[in-house]
Amino acid sequence: MPFTLPPLLLNSEPGSYAQKTFQTRIPRIVDNIIATNDYPAEIVQALRALREEIVSGTIQLLREATDDQEFWNAQAREHLGKTWLDLPWYWAEAFFYRRVLEATRYFQPGDFSRRDPFAPVKRAELQPDRAPRAVNAVLEELPRDPAAAFDALWHASLWGNRTDLSHLAIQGTAHSDAARPEQSRRDEHAHLLVDDSARVWDFLRDARGRVDFICDNAGTELCFDLALVDFLLRANLAAEITLHLKPQPMFVSDAMIQDVLASLDAFDQSTMIELRRLAQRLARARSDGRLVLRDHPFWVTGFFFHALPNDLRAALAQASLVIVKGDANYRRLIGDCHWEPTTQFEDTVAHFPAPIVALRTLKAELIVGLRAGQPERLRAEDAEWLVNGKRGVIQFALPTLANR
Repeated sequence: MPFTLPPLLLNSEPGSYAQKTFQTRIPRIVDNIIATNDYPAEIVQALRALREEIVSGTIQLLREATDDQEFWNAQAREHLGKTWLDLPWYWAEAFFYRRVLEATRYFQPGDFSRRDPFAPVKRAELQPDRAPRAVNAVLEELPRDPAAAFDALWHASLWGNRTDLSHLAIQGTAHSDAARPEQSRRDEHAHLLVDDSARVWDFLRDARGRVDFICDNAGTELCFDLALVDFLLRANLAAEITLHLKPQPMFVSDAMIQDVLASLDAFDQSTMIELRRLAQRLARARSDGRLVLRDHPFWVTGFFFHALPNDLRAALAQASLVIVKGDANYRRLIGDCHWEPTTQFEDTVAHFPAPIVALRTLKAELIVGLRAGQPERLRAEDAEWLVNGKRGVIQFALPTLANR
């Protein structure tokens, strides 16, 4: 890094979205886990105890004997005696989701071993009239011109990030407004604050190498990502694609390998012909090694991408382009910090080992890469512009030679 990171975003900042997350959103997520699962009384009691700890207690250590217990407790000990509102925002969220898995016995033998506590809301997104139908509608209208087709699928992949189940689950719904009528498309264009799509298109046409996705949400977003993956392979814009996925549940809807397989199965079982063809092409790509699914324990830690472990850094360095999806990954990419919004995106990602493009809808109070005066204008027209998911960015950067 050419400079020191700014101060971290903290849950203790009055009126911040980080504070709201732990005062309101996280407790509701716990309530929703209880409401959507048939857990026995002892697991429900453990979840309620976690909720009470977050609302009015102090942070506790992991108690279960697991391979990662000491990894997490070594960090948590630094915060013993503090309330959850006294913690750094991103680390607190990561530790919360790990504590959910402890409460639900995800790592313990028995009936609940490896049972995803967020599976019910993920499954709801794969109902035929939700994510699959939305993807099919885009595929049926896909232009024949490769550049126009890329533009349509690229932006669908971006705006699919609005369907974040950690937000929708606490609102009691998980549907997707993905029919994308003309008014919706005009709104999307107006709300795209930075759009480096043309640069990415030119770069991919020249590179035609391996493309890596650091994936975000299962459901609608992942389904649109898979449609984009298929296009990149068919159009020879990528020789091979690797999807980097979570090894365990996190952030309600973060995608795991099993979520990719469930999405492909939903496509394959669909009555919609375009989806069945998509599933067949991606199955062939997996079988011949052009589509690879990988997970890594780093993805579920509270660390930023500045601290990529050597094996993962080396793997990502082999990619011609890394596509970073979503808000939480954006926070980890640049550091969950108080950035000046006009800081150059290229400066904040100079640590990254490969060419990179971030596709993100805004759901956190940080952003970089804006023009002078743009943040003030946005603040005047919408006080919630940084967190309500209406706006997005597509930001591209090449790495420094020292990081390649």
